[in-house]
Amino acid sequence: MVATNCKPNVFTYSILVDALCKEGKVLDAQDIVERMVQLGIEPNIVTYNSLMDGYCLQGQMVKARIVFNSVTNKGLAPDIYSYNVIINGYCKAKRMDEAVELFQEMTRNGLTPDVVTYNTLISGMSQAGRLATAQELFDEIWACGLVPDLITFSVLLHGLCKHGRIHEAIRLFRVMQSTSSGLESDIFHYTILIDGLCRVGQLKVTRELFCALTVKGLHPNAYPYNIMMKALCKEGLLDEAYELFRKIEADSCMRNSCSFNTMIRGFLHNNDKVRAI
Repeated sequence: MVATNCKPNVFTYSILVDALCKEGKVLDAQDIVERMVQLGIEPNIVTYNSLMDGYCLQGQMVKARIVFNSVTNKGLAPDIYSYNVIINGYCKAKRMDEAVELFQEMTRNGLTPDVVTYNTLISGMSQAGRLATAQELFDEIWACGLVPDLITFSVLLHGLCKHGRIHEAIRLFRVMQSTSSGLESDIFHYTILIDGLCRVGQLKVTRELFCALTVKGLHPNAYPYNIMMKALCKEGLLDEAYELFRKIEADSCMRNSCSFNTMIRGFLHNNDKVRAI
């Protein structure tokens, strides 16, 4: 580019910084930012957002926060993406109190959180087992005039199922299926709920939900099949589990190693060594 007498500008450098950060080369990205300053090319908020994200992806939250704090000193204002990046970094690092502090700070600074902000916090709270706060944030989305998206429902549904709050998960699933949400559950949401139901031993309800997939026109991959087979084997229902095992490829799915391992373990656990071999 330089050889053709075409000088790179802030947009060119920002693209390079973003690419390096996504490849995990955050130190090289930092060098590029410093080089920009030396050349008299002032990095913009997009440049710094990419650099922050690079440090967050590496779990280096101290350095990410230094970049975040430096933005204001350079005469720039953090935007919604800046806050979303750093909040996500703190959530991934399970530092939820700091994530909440930044969430509150952004509203004080006149920025309105978007669905991405809420999804990030709900996911973090759910993973941390702070489900009451996660549900409060979910309710706040509606109160703010925003509409939850498929990811919102996915992260909260997963959190509720992971922590055994299956009745609340079913209620949430029904809210999603209601006409008021404007969303349609996909195979991912069904799989989360099927897994949650199996974990608490509600096999009858799980069967009904699994059978509903084809009625809804949804095509499961091997994963929900494996979940069902494991639950059936655990209850000693080997013939039904094996029927599902055979049905996987009939439904144009590929059985994976987990499918075979699930059936082998199921047979062995129920002392059926002949079929296991």
